[in-house]
Amino acid sequence: MPALIQKSRASVESLPAPVGGWNARDSIANMEPTDAYQLDNLVPTVSSCVLRGGYSKWATGISGKVQTLMNYAAGNTVKLYAITSAGKVYDVTASGAVGAAAVSGLSGGFWEYVNYSVVSSSYLWAVNGTDTALLFDGASWTAPSVTFPAPFAAYTTAKFANVTVFKNRLWFIEKNSLRAWYLPTLAIGGTAQYIDLNAVAKWGGHLVDLDTWTIDAGYGIDDNLVFITSMGEVIIYRGTDPSNISTWSLTGVWKLGSPISDRAMMKYGGDLLILTYDGLIPMAQALQSSRLDPRVALSNKIQGAITEATTQYGSHTSTGWQIFYTAKNNAVWINIPVQDDLQEQYVMNTITQSWCRFTGWGAYCWEIYNDDPYFGGNGYVAKAWTTDYKDDALPINTLALQAFNYFGSRGVKKYFTRGRPTIFTDGTPSVSLAINVDFNIANITAPITTSPLPAAARWDIDRWDVGTWGGGMNIQAGWQGLAGIGFCGGLVFKSSTNSVQLEWASTDIVYQSGWGGI
Repeated sequence: MPALIQKSRASVESLPAPVGGWNARDSIANMEPTDAYQLDNLVPTVSSCVLRGGYSKWATGISGKVQTLMNYAAGNTVKLYAITSAGKVYDVTASGAVGAAAVSGLSGGFWEYVNYSVVSSSYLWAVNGTDTALLFDGASWTAPSVTFPAPFAAYTTAKFANVTVFKNRLWFIEKNSLRAWYLPTLAIGGTAQYIDLNAVAKWGGHLVDLDTWTIDAGYGIDDNLVFITSMGEVIIYRGTDPSNISTWSLTGVWKLGSPISDRAMMKYGGDLLILTYDGLIPMAQALQSSRLDPRVALSNKIQGAITEATTQYGSHTSTGWQIFYTAKNNAVWINIPVQDDLQEQYVMNTITQSWCRFTGWGAYCWEIYNDDPYFGGNGYVAKAWTTDYKDDALPINTLALQAFNYFGSRGVKKYFTRGRPTIFTDGTPSVSLAINVDFNIANITAPITTSPLPAAARWDIDRWDVGTWGGGMNIQAGWQGLAGIGFCGGLVFKSSTNSVQLEWASTDIVYQSGWGGI
């Protein structure tokens, strides 16, 4: 008897944009419809996926790769400085070509710093574990005056590898050691004292980073001083004077994954985020479940990508790993040092905790300056997430592969014929759709190109009917042909824009189910 062939029927289904974000954790066959197998340069928000901002070169003419940006803030005075791989410090406060280096002759560009105020004066303290520390008072760079007790009298501030401020003191960690040093209260110099963590860190290794952590432990909010070792031991102290056992105590020691870089910690509200081989870990939850429950990681949904990145690029500990937070853009990201000038950022929307990936920003380091994110590139400093929606002069390219969907009927073949993305835009972006079937993850869309919009006309200068006037966001929803036969389909969305804003809300898919039989 011949096989029965079901009669084809056309169906239309509307898919919301993948607001659930990038999913690099779950099986490709078991993702939520609002997730994405790949989501590049599109930020998942509450209701849509929005094109990320672009970048523009802020400071140029810099010798070397900008590996550290330092924001000096003293009252209403804010300045930005860059340290490069050529061992030079540049003033990049103003936009444009930089002048001569403010400091030269350093060993490299990776430094750590803090702002610290004493009475009516404000300073920037910077260390790197190799060179004599740098002290900036708002006008000049000098070497801080610090002495060391016996048997460390021969030490200099070149031993300091990282720095933070805790309970009115400057604290440092000694490079390749388990010793932490501190200065007198409200002092930028003087005789340094130390605490030795060798008797506490039973796994050995050396101190990698230190920071403060604010927590309410039931008897009021208090700050804790947190150290993390190269072996992933988290050591926490509470108190004011380390030389007085009545005011200083060890709170506890916990074991996490090893930190991925010297820039492994970041204050995040009242919590402390730690970047480890286990992912991006919030301290408050991590110390409750440690490594037993990976779901505490903020990066849990992209754990597969984190694991792959740390495996491939984890040895690049001095080439750009960094956690960064920009409140203005509601985003936390991990800077991934894929290779020179081709770094990537794994980005989390702090409102929805959905993830995406940014490409096109060749960033070695990040800093906030006047509430905007800036990054250090190869020979320049850039202002990021700009609203001109172009990367310098280049278009921003997006690529999304939405989760594979059976459209309500597993085991039944479907013939996908058309797709219609609903987008909001202020121009005419180039958008291409395709359908991948049966877990094919290849990019099968055709190459697309775009041209920048002409410059908008200026009020009281340009003429009506001659100048090109800017407009608001408009809805575009044009049909495109699709071609795919399979049991399930994953929508591929690709765009290229130059000076054009884009917001992807949903996509209508037309298909015939039962096509050609089961």
